[in-house]
This record gives sequence, structure tokens and C-alpha cells, in this order.
Amino acid sequence: MAGANTLTFSDATWDTDVLNSDAPVLVDFWAEWCGPCRMMSPTVDAIAEAYAGRVKVGKLNVDENGATSMRYNVRGIPTLLLFKGGKVVEQKVGAVGKTDVQKMLDAHVGAAK
Repeated sequence: MAGANTLTFSDATWDTDVLNSDAPVLVDFWAEWCGPCRMMSPTVDAIAEAYAGRVKVGKLNVDENGATSMRYNVRGIPTLLLFKGGKVVEQKVGAVGKTDVQKMLDAHVGAAK
């Protein structure tokens, strides 16, 4: 369900992949049964491709990785969290458009060239 540049995060690899990343990391908290999450999938994949090399983009299945979801109080999905230096710097809850996600990222990594 993920594009070529979209990573898959898990509880087991969270600290290494997300918190210790040198690059900003955009995480899509989602579940298989969630309609709005499925609607967001092409947007997340497009963002992963557009920001490749500047931002790590990935998904975390909340059903399979409950500890991380609870750690960040993710109560509604889809939830997008942007991490920079191991800290959440931006958050969006619910299905949002590509433009909204780009604005969220551009505020922290600069617009695409």
C-alpha cells in the first residue's frame, strides 16, 4: 500500500528511523480499515516522491504498532506528525490535501526547487 519512496515504520524501529533521523520525518498514522486513511495514501506517496532526499516519509499502522500511537496520543486517524530533531514540530489530524501537507513541510524544510 506504499509507494517506492514511502517507508514503513514500526514500534521496533521507531527510535532509529524517526527520532534519530538527521532529516525531518513525516509519519502517517493509519489503519487498513480507515477510509480517510486510504484516501490519503496517494497524497502521502506523492509527497514522499516530491520530497525524496529532503524528508523521510512513512506510514505507521496503528493496529500493529499501538505503543507508538499511544506515546503520541494519536486518537484519530489519519494523523500526520512531522518530526524534526526527534520532536513533533507539526501535526494534522484527518484527511488533508496535498497542498496542506506541502505547506506543513515547506515551513520546516523549505519549498522544493
